Amino acid sequence: MRTKPVPKTSIARSDSKAIYIREADLVNELIGELTFTEMTLFHLYGRKPTATETRVLDAVLVTLMEHGITPSVIATRLIYHSAPDALQAAVAAGLLGVGTTFIGTMEGCAASLEEILAAPEGMQARARAIAERHHQARKPLHGFGHPHHKPDDPRTPKLLAIAESAGVPGRHIEALRTLSAEVDAVYGRHITINATGATAALLGEIDIPQKIMRGVAVISRSAGLVGHILEESREPSGAYIWETVDEAIPYSAD
Repeated sequence: MRTKPVPKTSIARSDSKAIYIREADLVNELIGELTFTEMTLFHLYGRKPTATETRVLDAVLVTLMEHGITPSVIATRLIYHSAPDALQAAVAAGLLGVGTTFIGTMEGCAASLEEILAAPEGMQARARAIAERHHQARKPLHGFGHPHHKPDDPRTPKLLAIAESAGVPGRHIEALRTLSAEVDAVYGRHITINATGATAALLGEIDIPQKIMRGVAVISRSAGLVGHILEESREPSGAYIWETVDEAIPYSAD
């Protein structure tokens, strides 16, 4: 005897003549009518997005698509070299690298922004407490710092400007800027807001839940990895990467 309620889905259904997504007719209302970005938001929200929401998500997707020869790209190229008949396996290998060190750190930053926005003592006091907590624990503060873009990440002001010009409410952006000021004060030096910090604020502005923000990076990075696979098929580097690592890391019995 079943003891749990019967689950349901409100995403899609079909019959012999039509396919419906969120109760919209795929053929007559969605194909050719919505862009991919609009369709992504429609799928998440269950309603057609506003121009502001679409512009913000589009900016985030473009920003996160490509980062060069990163660990996720290396994984994709090596797996494609090993199994060129399974393109999807190569993409999946790269997507496994969307985590708390690379790409997916907007989740951690978003959690900090939500904490700041909910703080009864005010944004500045809570932002200072978050900065001090991470500084004392010597833990990385997601959304801040970059190994190459110094003193500032050039993507961040562009993203914030796009969101503000699109007419977002601005609360998450204000929280991010407040946190940035307190981070600089606590650490005693300027630490840039990186692209994932900016995207955390932007996705918060359009009500993308913190728990699925990494999924936005997965959507964007999937397209970027397919581009790397196409280049790998034309200009193979997988064997070179493998041989380089094999030669560079010495064996030691110790």
